[in-house]
Amino acid sequence: MQNGLLDSLRRLSDADLVAGVKGLVARERVATAELVAHLAELDTRDVHLREGYSSLFVYCRDALGLSEAEAYTRIEVARAARRFPKILDMLAAGSVSLTAARLLAPHLTPANHREVLESARGKRKTEVEVIVAKLAPRPDVPASVRRLAAPAPRVLDLAAPLAPTPAPECAPASGPVEPIAISAPPIRPAAVAPLAPDRYKLQVTISGGTLEKLRAAQDMLGHAVPSADEAAIIDRALSALLVELSRKRFAATSRPRASCGPKPGARRPSAEVKRAVWRRDLGRCAFVGPGGHRCDARRFVEFHHVDPYALGGEASVDQIQLRCRRHNDYEGRLYFGRRRRGELVPEQVEPRDAPNVRSRPAARPEGSGPTRAPEDPGSRRTAT
Repeated sequence: MQNGLLDSLRRLSDADLVAGVKGLVARERVATAELVAHLAELDTRDVHLREGYSSLFVYCRDALGLSEAEAYTRIEVARAARRFPKILDMLAAGSVSLTAARLLAPHLTPANHREVLESARGKRKTEVEVIVAKLAPRPDVPASVRRLAAPAPRVLDLAAPLAPTPAPECAPASGPVEPIAISAPPIRPAAVAPLAPDRYKLQVTISGGTLEKLRAAQDMLGHAVPSADEAAIIDRALSALLVELSRKRFAATSRPRASCGPKPGARRPSAEVKRAVWRRDLGRCAFVGPGGHRCDARRFVEFHHVDPYALGGEASVDQIQLRCRRHNDYEGRLYFGRRRRGELVPEQVEPRDAPNVRSRPAARPEGSGPTRAPEDPGSRRTAT
Protein backbone atom coordinates (compact mmCIF):
# COMPACT_ATOMS: atom_id res chain seq x y z
CA MET A 1 0.00 0.00 0.00
CA GLN A 2 1.35 3.39 -0.92
CA ASN A 3 2.68 5.51 1.89
CA GLY A 4 0.80 8.53 0.52
CA LEU A 5 -2.62 6.94 0.99
CA LEU A 6 -3.20 8.44 4.43
CA ASP A 7 -2.10 11.85 3.20
CA SER A 8 -4.59 11.66 0.34
CA LEU A 9 -7.38 10.64 2.71
CA ARG A 10 -6.76 13.67 4.92
CA ARG A 11 -7.69 15.90 2.01
CA LEU A 12 -11.13 14.31 1.62
CA SER A 13 -14.26 15.96 2.94
CA ASP A 14 -16.31 14.17 5.59
CA ALA A 15 -18.95 13.19 3.01
CA ASP A 16 -16.37 11.74 0.61
CA LEU A 17 -14.59 9.90 3.41
CA VAL A 18 -17.83 8.32 4.67
CA ALA A 19 -18.84 7.40 1.12
CA GLY A 20 -15.47 5.74 0.59
CA VAL A 21 -15.75 3.76 3.82
CA LYS A 22 -19.25 2.55 2.94
CA GLY A 23 -18.09 1.51 -0.52
CA LEU A 24 -15.17 -0.44 0.91
CA VAL A 25 -17.40 -2.17 3.45
CA ALA A 26 -19.87 -3.16 0.72
CA ARG A 27 -17.08 -4.58 -1.44
CA GLU A 28 -15.60 -6.41 1.54
CA ARG A 29 -18.96 -8.05 2.27
CA VAL A 30 -19.30 -9.21 -1.34
CA ALA A 31 -15.73 -10.50 -1.30
CA THR A 32 -16.38 -12.35 1.96
CA ALA A 33 -19.49 -14.01 0.53
CA GLU A 34 -17.52 -15.03 -2.56
CA LEU A 35 -14.69 -16.43 -0.42
CA VAL A 36 -17.17 -18.46 1.63
CA ALA A 37 -18.74 -19.79 -1.58
CA HIS A 38 -15.32 -20.78 -2.93
CA LEU A 39 -14.48 -22.56 0.33
CA ALA A 40 -17.83 -24.38 0.16
CA GLU A 41 -16.88 -25.78 -3.24
CA LEU A 42 -13.29 -26.39 -2.22
CA ASP A 43 -14.55 -28.46 0.70
CA THR A 44 -16.10 -30.95 -1.74
CA ARG A 45 -12.80 -31.60 -3.51
CA ASP A 46 -9.43 -33.02 -2.50
CA VAL A 47 -7.43 -29.96 -3.45
CA HIS A 48 -5.98 -29.52 0.02
CA LEU A 49 -4.87 -33.16 0.09
CA ARG A 50 -3.28 -32.84 -3.32
CA GLU A 51 -1.43 -29.75 -2.13
CA GLY A 52 -0.07 -31.65 0.87
CA TYR A 53 -2.35 -30.37 3.65
CA SER A 54 -4.16 -32.75 5.96
CA SER A 55 -7.39 -30.76 6.12
CA LEU A 56 -9.11 -27.74 4.65
CA PHE A 57 -8.55 -25.97 7.96
CA VAL A 58 -4.78 -26.45 7.76
CA TYR A 59 -4.84 -25.38 4.11
CA CYS A 60 -6.67 -22.14 4.96
CA ARG A 61 -4.34 -21.45 7.84
CA ASP A 62 -1.00 -22.27 6.23
CA ALA A 63 -1.54 -21.84 2.48
CA LEU A 64 -4.03 -18.95 2.51
CA GLY A 65 -2.57 -17.19 5.55
CA LEU A 66 -5.81 -16.98 7.54
CA SER A 67 -5.71 -17.01 11.31
CA GLU A 68 -7.08 -20.07 13.06
CA ALA A 69 -10.23 -18.21 14.10
CA GLU A 70 -10.76 -16.83 10.59
CA ALA A 71 -10.28 -20.25 9.00
CA TYR A 72 -12.60 -22.01 11.45
CA THR A 73 -15.37 -19.44 11.09
CA ARG A 74 -15.28 -19.32 7.30
CA ILE A 75 -15.22 -23.11 6.92
CA GLU A 76 -18.18 -23.57 9.28
CA VAL A 77 -20.18 -20.90 7.44
CA ALA A 78 -19.18 -22.36 4.06
CA ARG A 79 -20.49 -25.79 5.02
CA ALA A 80 -23.74 -24.26 6.24
CA ALA A 81 -24.03 -22.14 3.08
CA ARG A 82 -23.70 -25.23 0.91
CA ARG A 83 -26.91 -26.50 2.52
CA PHE A 84 -28.61 -23.10 2.79
CA PRO A 85 -27.44 -20.70 0.03
CA LYS A 86 -29.52 -17.90 1.56
CA ILE A 87 -26.58 -17.35 3.91
CA LEU A 88 -24.45 -16.13 0.99
CA ASP A 89 -27.02 -13.53 -0.05
CA MET A 90 -27.32 -12.21 3.51
CA LEU A 91 -23.54 -12.09 3.93
CA ALA A 92 -23.14 -10.10 0.71
CA ALA A 93 -25.89 -7.68 1.76
CA GLY A 94 -24.49 -7.29 5.28
CA SER A 95 -27.71 -8.61 6.83
CA VAL A 96 -25.81 -11.12 8.94
CA SER A 97 -22.18 -11.24 9.96
CA LEU A 98 -19.83 -14.19 9.70
CA THR A 99 -19.95 -14.61 13.46
CA ALA A 100 -23.75 -14.65 13.49
CA ALA A 101 -23.84 -17.20 10.67
CA ARG A 102 -21.35 -19.40 12.51
CA LEU A 103 -23.39 -19.31 15.73
CA LEU A 104 -26.61 -20.17 13.89
CA ALA A 105 -25.16 -22.80 11.56
CA PRO A 106 -25.50 -25.84 13.90
CA HIS A 107 -29.16 -25.05 14.53
CA LEU A 108 -30.37 -24.48 10.96
CA THR A 109 -32.67 -27.04 9.35
CA PRO A 110 -34.51 -27.12 6.01
CA ALA A 111 -37.68 -26.26 7.91
CA ASN A 112 -36.46 -23.34 10.04
CA HIS A 113 -33.47 -21.81 8.25
CA ARG A 114 -35.36 -19.00 6.53
CA GLU A 115 -37.17 -17.91 9.68
CA VAL A 116 -34.07 -18.17 11.86
CA LEU A 117 -31.86 -16.26 9.44
CA GLU A 118 -34.46 -13.51 9.11
CA SER A 119 -34.71 -13.24 12.88
CA ALA A 120 -30.95 -12.61 12.98
CA ARG A 121 -31.03 -9.86 10.36
CA GLY A 122 -29.03 -6.87 11.60
CA LYS A 123 -28.46 -8.43 15.04
CA ARG A 124 -25.28 -8.16 17.06
CA LYS A 125 -23.45 -11.17 18.48
CA THR A 126 -25.07 -10.94 21.92
CA GLU A 127 -28.52 -10.76 20.33
CA VAL A 128 -27.78 -13.76 18.12
CA GLU A 129 -26.67 -15.69 21.21
CA VAL A 130 -30.15 -15.10 22.64
CA ILE A 131 -31.67 -16.55 19.45
CA VAL A 132 -29.41 -19.59 19.80
CA ALA A 133 -30.50 -19.99 23.43
CA LYS A 134 -34.13 -20.11 22.27
CA LEU A 135 -33.32 -22.70 19.61
CA ALA A 136 -31.28 -24.89 21.96
CA PRO A 137 -31.97 -24.04 25.62
CA ARG A 138 -29.36 -25.20 28.10
CA PRO A 139 -30.03 -26.08 31.74
CA ASP A 140 -29.25 -23.63 34.51
CA VAL A 141 -25.73 -23.81 35.82
CA PRO A 142 -25.41 -24.92 39.45
CA ALA A 143 -24.39 -22.20 41.87
CA SER A 144 -20.85 -22.67 43.10
CA VAL A 145 -18.23 -20.66 44.96
CA ARG A 146 -14.67 -21.94 44.85
CA ARG A 147 -11.32 -20.53 45.78
CA LEU A 148 -9.00 -19.66 42.92
CA ALA A 149 -5.29 -20.27 42.94
CA ALA A 150 -3.11 -17.30 43.80
CA PRO A 151 -1.88 -15.49 40.68
CA ALA A 152 1.66 -16.29 39.66
CA PRO A 153 4.06 -13.39 40.21
CA ARG A 154 5.07 -11.51 37.10
CA VAL A 155 8.80 -11.05 36.72
CA LEU A 156 9.85 -7.54 35.80
CA ASP A 157 13.38 -7.30 34.46
CA LEU A 158 14.59 -3.84 35.33
CA ALA A 159 17.74 -4.43 33.30
CA ALA A 160 15.69 -4.44 30.07
CA PRO A 161 13.69 -1.18 29.85
CA LEU A 162 10.72 -0.98 27.53
CA ALA A 163 12.25 1.86 25.54
CA PRO A 164 15.98 2.56 25.26
CA THR A 165 16.87 5.83 26.90
CA PRO A 166 20.34 7.33 26.57
CA ALA A 167 22.17 7.62 29.87
CA PRO A 168 23.71 10.98 30.75
CA GLU A 169 27.44 11.24 30.34
CA CYS A 170 27.96 11.78 34.04
CA ALA A 171 25.92 8.75 35.04
CA PRO A 172 27.87 6.57 37.47
CA ALA A 173 28.55 2.99 36.59
CA SER A 174 26.22 0.53 38.21
CA GLY A 175 26.24 -3.20 38.67
CA PRO A 176 23.76 -5.69 37.23
CA VAL A 177 20.13 -5.14 38.15
CA GLU A 178 18.34 -8.17 39.53
CA PRO A 179 14.86 -8.92 38.20
CA ILE A 180 12.11 -8.42 40.75
CA ALA A 181 8.81 -10.25 41.04
CA ILE A 182 5.61 -8.22 41.06
CA SER A 183 2.34 -9.93 41.90
CA ALA A 184 -0.11 -8.83 39.20
CA PRO A 185 -3.65 -10.15 39.57
CA PRO A 186 -5.02 -11.48 36.28
CA ILE A 187 -7.80 -9.62 34.56
CA ARG A 188 -10.93 -11.75 34.78
CA PRO A 189 -13.86 -9.95 33.19
CA ALA A 190 -17.36 -11.03 34.07
CA ALA A 191 -18.82 -13.57 31.64
CA VAL A 192 -22.53 -13.39 30.85
CA ALA A 193 -23.96 -15.97 28.45
CA PRO A 194 -27.60 -16.77 27.62
CA LEU A 195 -28.69 -20.31 28.51
CA ALA A 196 -32.38 -20.21 27.63
CA PRO A 197 -35.09 -17.56 27.18
CA ASP A 198 -34.75 -15.15 30.14
CA ARG A 199 -32.02 -17.29 31.71
CA TYR A 200 -28.36 -16.25 31.80
CA LYS A 201 -25.13 -17.56 33.24
CA LEU A 202 -23.05 -15.04 35.19
CA GLN A 203 -19.48 -15.89 36.13
CA VAL A 204 -17.35 -13.45 38.09
CA THR A 205 -14.30 -13.44 40.32
CA ILE A 206 -14.79 -11.84 43.73
CA SER A 207 -12.55 -11.05 46.67
CA GLY A 208 -12.67 -12.62 50.08
CA GLY A 209 -14.37 -9.52 51.47
CA THR A 210 -17.11 -9.71 48.87
CA LEU A 211 -17.61 -13.39 49.70
CA GLU A 212 -18.06 -12.48 53.36
CA LYS A 213 -20.72 -9.93 52.39
CA LEU A 214 -22.50 -12.56 50.30
CA ARG A 215 -22.47 -15.06 53.16
CA ALA A 216 -23.71 -12.42 55.60
CA ALA A 217 -26.56 -11.49 53.27
CA GLN A 218 -27.51 -15.18 52.93
CA ASP A 219 -27.64 -15.53 56.71
CA MET A 220 -29.64 -12.34 57.27
CA LEU A 221 -32.13 -13.28 54.55
CA GLY A 222 -32.56 -16.83 55.79
CA HIS A 223 -36.23 -16.19 56.57
CA ALA A 224 -36.98 -14.72 53.13
CA VAL A 225 -34.66 -16.91 51.03
CA PRO A 226 -34.36 -20.21 52.93
CA SER A 227 -32.48 -21.82 50.03
CA ALA A 228 -29.73 -19.17 50.26
CA ASP A 229 -29.75 -19.11 46.45
CA GLU A 230 -26.95 -16.83 45.28
CA ALA A 231 -28.99 -15.68 42.27
CA ALA A 232 -31.86 -14.55 44.50
CA ILE A 233 -29.48 -12.74 46.83
CA ILE A 234 -27.82 -10.90 43.94
CA ASP A 235 -31.19 -9.91 42.49
CA ARG A 236 -32.30 -8.40 45.80
CA ALA A 237 -28.95 -6.66 46.23
CA LEU A 238 -29.13 -5.09 42.76
CA SER A 239 -32.73 -3.96 43.34
CA ALA A 240 -31.69 -2.24 46.55
CA LEU A 241 -28.66 -0.71 44.84
CA LEU A 242 -30.77 0.75 42.02
CA VAL A 243 -33.15 2.31 44.53
CA GLU A 244 -30.22 3.86 46.39
CA LEU A 245 -28.63 5.17 43.18
CA SER A 246 -31.93 6.69 42.04
CA ARG A 247 -32.34 8.39 45.41
CA LYS A 248 -28.84 9.86 45.29
CA ARG A 249 -28.80 10.95 41.66
CA PHE A 250 -32.23 12.51 41.25
CA ALA A 251 -33.99 12.21 44.61
CA ALA A 252 -36.28 9.41 43.46
CA THR A 253 -38.44 8.38 46.42
CA SER A 254 -41.86 6.85 46.86
CA ARG A 255 -43.14 10.24 48.09
CA PRO A 256 -41.15 12.99 46.32
CA ARG A 257 -41.68 16.55 47.49
CA ALA A 258 -43.69 18.84 45.30
CA SER A 259 -41.65 21.23 43.18
CA CYS A 260 -42.53 24.65 41.83
CA GLY A 261 -40.57 23.92 38.67
CA PRO A 262 -37.13 25.11 37.66
CA LYS A 263 -36.14 28.50 38.96
CA PRO A 264 -35.55 31.15 36.29
CA GLY A 265 -31.88 31.19 35.39
CA ALA A 266 -31.16 27.94 37.23
CA ARG A 267 -28.06 26.25 35.92
CA ARG A 268 -28.66 22.73 37.20
CA PRO A 269 -31.93 20.86 36.62
CA SER A 270 -34.02 20.15 39.69
CA ALA A 271 -34.54 16.61 40.99
CA GLU A 272 -38.05 16.63 39.53
CA VAL A 273 -36.71 17.56 36.10
CA LYS A 274 -34.03 14.88 36.33
CA ARG A 275 -36.60 12.22 37.16
CA ALA A 276 -38.85 13.24 34.29
CA VAL A 277 -35.98 13.40 31.78
CA TRP A 278 -34.59 10.04 32.91
CA ARG A 279 -37.99 8.36 32.45
CA ARG A 280 -38.64 10.05 29.11
CA ASP A 281 -35.25 9.20 27.61
CA LEU A 282 -35.27 5.69 29.12
CA GLY A 283 -31.98 6.26 30.86
CA ARG A 284 -29.92 6.39 27.67
CA CYS A 285 -28.39 8.95 25.35
CA ALA A 286 -31.05 10.73 23.27
CA PHE A 287 -28.74 11.98 20.51
CA VAL A 288 -30.09 11.18 17.03
CA GLY A 289 -27.81 11.36 14.01
CA PRO A 290 -28.70 12.76 10.59
CA GLY A 291 -29.68 9.29 9.38
CA GLY A 292 -32.16 8.78 12.22
CA HIS A 293 -29.94 6.49 14.33
CA ARG A 294 -30.20 7.12 18.05
CA CYS A 295 -27.19 6.59 20.29
CA ASP A 296 -27.76 3.62 22.58
CA ALA A 297 -25.14 4.42 25.23
CA ARG A 298 -26.22 3.99 28.86
CA ARG A 299 -22.90 4.46 30.64
CA PHE A 300 -21.57 7.88 31.65
CA VAL A 301 -24.91 9.54 30.82
CA GLU A 302 -25.24 13.24 31.63
CA PHE A 303 -28.00 15.86 31.70
CA HIS A 304 -27.54 18.06 28.66
CA HIS A 305 -28.91 21.55 27.91
CA VAL A 306 -30.43 21.55 24.42
CA ASP A 307 -29.69 25.29 24.27
CA PRO A 308 -26.48 25.93 26.21
CA TYR A 309 -26.76 27.64 29.55
CA ALA A 310 -24.28 30.27 28.33
CA LEU A 311 -26.81 31.26 25.65
CA GLY A 312 -29.80 31.40 27.98
CA GLY A 313 -30.83 27.73 27.95
CA GLU A 314 -33.23 26.80 30.73
CA ALA A 315 -33.07 23.77 33.02
CA SER A 316 -36.60 22.60 32.17
CA VAL A 317 -37.87 19.21 31.04
CA ASP A 318 -38.23 20.44 27.46
CA GLN A 319 -34.72 21.91 27.43
CA ILE A 320 -32.88 19.02 29.15
CA GLN A 321 -32.02 15.72 27.46
CA LEU A 322 -29.78 12.80 28.29
CA ARG A 323 -26.46 12.58 26.49
CA CYS A 324 -23.54 10.23 26.80
CA ARG A 325 -20.33 12.01 27.69
CA ARG A 326 -18.99 11.93 24.14
CA HIS A 327 -22.13 13.33 22.52
CA ASN A 328 -22.41 15.95 25.25
CA ASP A 329 -18.87 17.10 24.49
CA TYR A 330 -19.51 16.84 20.73
CA GLU A 331 -22.50 19.17 20.83
CA GLY A 332 -20.62 21.55 23.07
CA ARG A 333 -17.87 21.76 20.44
CA LEU A 334 -20.48 22.47 17.77
CA TYR A 335 -21.38 25.61 19.69
CA PHE A 336 -18.10 26.78 21.14
CA GLY A 337 -15.27 24.98 19.33
CA ARG A 338 -12.55 22.84 20.87
CA ARG A 339 -10.51 23.85 23.90
CA ARG A 340 -6.79 23.55 23.36
CA ARG A 341 -4.24 24.76 25.90
CA GLY A 342 -6.68 27.16 27.46
CA GLU A 343 -7.87 28.66 24.18
CA LEU A 344 -10.77 28.02 21.85
CA VAL A 345 -10.00 26.64 18.42
CA PRO A 346 -12.86 27.32 15.99
CA GLU A 347 -14.19 24.22 14.27
CA GLN A 348 -16.49 23.64 11.35
CA VAL A 349 -20.06 24.09 12.57
CA GLU A 350 -22.67 21.75 11.16
CA PRO A 351 -25.74 23.11 9.34
CA ARG A 352 -28.39 24.70 11.48
CA ASP A 353 -30.90 21.99 10.63
CA ALA A 354 -28.71 19.21 12.10
CA PRO A 355 -30.64 17.05 14.61
CA ASN A 356 -30.44 17.71 18.34
CA VAL A 357 -28.86 21.15 17.86
CA ARG A 358 -31.23 24.08 18.09
CA SER A 359 -30.58 27.81 18.00
CA ARG A 360 -26.96 27.21 17.05
CA PRO A 361 -25.03 30.32 16.10
CA ALA A 362 -23.81 30.54 12.53
CA ALA A 363 -20.31 29.40 11.69
CA ARG A 364 -17.64 32.00 12.33
CA PRO A 365 -15.21 32.97 9.59
CA GLU A 366 -11.99 31.01 9.71
CA GLY A 367 -9.54 32.42 12.21
CA SER A 368 -12.08 34.61 14.01
CA GLY A 369 -12.54 32.86 17.34
CA PRO A 370 -14.23 34.45 20.34
CA THR A 371 -12.30 36.88 22.45
CA ARG A 372 -12.59 34.67 25.52
CA ALA A 373 -13.52 31.10 26.27
CA PRO A 374 -16.82 30.40 28.02
CA GLU A 375 -16.49 29.41 31.62
CA ASP A 376 -17.85 25.90 30.89
CA PRO A 377 -17.91 25.08 27.17
CA GLY A 378 -20.49 22.61 25.98
CA SER A 379 -23.87 22.01 27.41
CA ARG A 380 -23.35 22.66 31.12
CA ARG A 381 -23.71 19.02 31.85
CA THR A 382 -24.43 17.45 35.18
CA ALA A 383 -22.85 14.02 35.54
CA THR A 384 -25.19 11.25 36.50
